[in-house]
Amino acid sequence: MSTTMKIEVPGEGPTAALRGVLAKLLAIPDVAAIFSLRHTPGGAAMPALITDPDLLADADPLAPAFPVNAATILARLTRGGTDGIIAAVLRPCEIRAFVELVKLNQGNLENVLLLGMDCPGAFGNADYREFAIRHGTREVARTFLRRMLSGEPTDDDGPDVARACRVCEHPVAAPADGTIGLFGNDPEKVMLVVPQTAKGLGLLRRLDLPAAEEALAANRDAALASCVAERVLRRDAMFAETGAAVAGLEKLGAYLAGCVNCYNCRVACPVCYCRECVFVTDVFDHSPWEYLNWARRKGVLKLPADTLFYHMTRLAHMSLACVGCGQCSNACPSGVPVMELFRTVAAGAQAAFGYEAGRSPEEAPPLSLFQEREFAEVTAGAE
Repeated sequence: MSTTMKIEVPGEGPTAALRGVLAKLLAIPDVAAIFSLRHTPGGAAMPALITDPDLLADADPLAPAFPVNAATILARLTRGGTDGIIAAVLRPCEIRAFVELVKLNQGNLENVLLLGMDCPGAFGNADYREFAIRHGTREVARTFLRRMLSGEPTDDDGPDVARACRVCEHPVAAPADGTIGLFGNDPEKVMLVVPQTAKGLGLLRRLDLPAAEEALAANRDAALASCVAERVLRRDAMFAETGAAVAGLEKLGAYLAGCVNCYNCRVACPVCYCRECVFVTDVFDHSPWEYLNWARRKGVLKLPADTLFYHMTRLAHMSLACVGCGQCSNACPSGVPVMELFRTVAAGAQAAFGYEAGRSPEEAPPLSLFQEREFAEVTAGAE
């Protein structure tokens, strides 16, 4: 018997139907709260921990907003354990980042139900505000899904989704307990619920949703395969473009020239978790005479200093954990294409170890393991 279930969507649309499912989840005694995007009075959509079913009326996990990577928040909520299960509806990159944080002892999977969704992408913060104002907060998710999933041309000439989303080859999170299936079928009529773990199957079965027809699941599988193929082509083109743009220190310096050392990318990164960063310690608190000596030696000194070293240090620290969510670029006030650089370097670093960040909670981070004959091409097979 198939374990895939379906949500039949009434005239109120997919968001209303999903809210109904979340209300059923919250009614299960083991479930203490729903963690999801929720519209705020100011028109933004922000992560919220919801315990009152009446307040689910403003929940909107389908909104194309991505103000923060909520993995960092969920990690804080679960670090010491929770009293009851938190059902967290997250984007695939958020789930993958949360899995990385769990492996780094920053969060806990024990009392969390990770619900992903087939992800059509999201806007950057400024673009989401423009889109929401144009279409209205209450209709923003419905309009966005029609635009992204219908396959038909629209009159909407609004902004495109973030580039990180356009090149993301993970529209589904493999380690999720279950996924809301949006691709391949009309979400104005039906959405799928696909359990992916025993925990997910046990809880989602308690919702008493009808079984999905095999044709609906087949439609979704075909649409996902097409989406991934298209995104991989864009991703590989981005890798080639970025690799050429940063080939050598001179080009890398030019690529990062707009950096103002605000450290927004460090704060926004979900897997950059150190309590104390070396770049906000005395190590980089230089004396005036040091700046003058450097300026005299070169004739000119670009300020703020250390921007190139800052990004190279972050690349060394984060490449094996980067999930490509793009929050670094979303947070950059200068428009530096940080995501493109990090994804390009991370792809090579992770491939070298046969590792993929957030792929599985059972897969240990490469630098936490010792492999006796690893990288034989470097060690020349030495015993």
